Amino acid sequence: MTAPVFVVEQLPDGPGFVLEGPEGRHAVSVKRLHAGENVVLTDGRGRWAEGVVSAAEGKDRLVITDLEPVHEETRPGVRITVVQALPKGDRGEVAVETMTETGIDSIVPWQAARCITQWKGDRGLKSLAKWRNTAREAGKQSRRVRFPDVADAATTKQVAALLATADFAAVLHEDRGYASEPLATVDLPDKGEIVLVVGPEGGVSPEELAVFAAAGARTCRLGPTVLRTSTAGTAATALLLGRTGRWS
Repeated sequence: MTAPVFVVEQLPDGPGFVLEGPEGRHAVSVKRLHAGENVVLTDGRGRWAEGVVSAAEGKDRLVITDLEPVHEETRPGVRITVVQALPKGDRGEVAVETMTETGIDSIVPWQAARCITQWKGDRGLKSLAKWRNTAREAGKQSRRVRFPDVADAATTKQVAALLATADFAAVLHEDRGYASEPLATVDLPDKGEIVLVVGPEGGVSPEELAVFAAAGARTCRLGPTVLRTSTAGTAATALLLGRTGRWS
């Protein structure tokens, strides 16, 4: 097991650091870390340093010493973005959590035509904040040092513009009356941006499919079964991470 990860706004320059506030409280009161244990500090943007706990003070102060020089994780040659239609209830956070743990690079919430959930006004801002907090916490739990970006909610027009700039773009769609290719065997780029669209429970509408096809997106399927919108993105991410060598 790798060392637990804690997020700091700015990585320290020197060999010592005191972790306080919510992160310090989690380290001391929840993780119950003790002297001699290793920890990783990260800014969540790819920079990180490992150190050793020298003391836990009170309920929310962790004293860290012997910090190594700051490292920076290399950006992957192939980046994967999932455009995720808004699911019902807490399934959106489930999708974000599992995609983050799997290794997704970017998530774009999408207000599809057949979405029951609507992100409007303060409710939309709160929902977006939940997705971003979920990505942060799942990034820490899975020992990542570069957390996925969670973009502002996008319209169909904005998604089409994103697809048009990708090196490979596809809509995950399973319909016997609509031609599709298996994602497991479709040709993928050696580097660049891969963007996948995951539709809502009701599926991607014919009008949306036409808009995305005009933007250069292909239509792909994962397999013989139909996955829920909250699991399709995770399954597709795992498949692509294996196929692009990032899991090798």
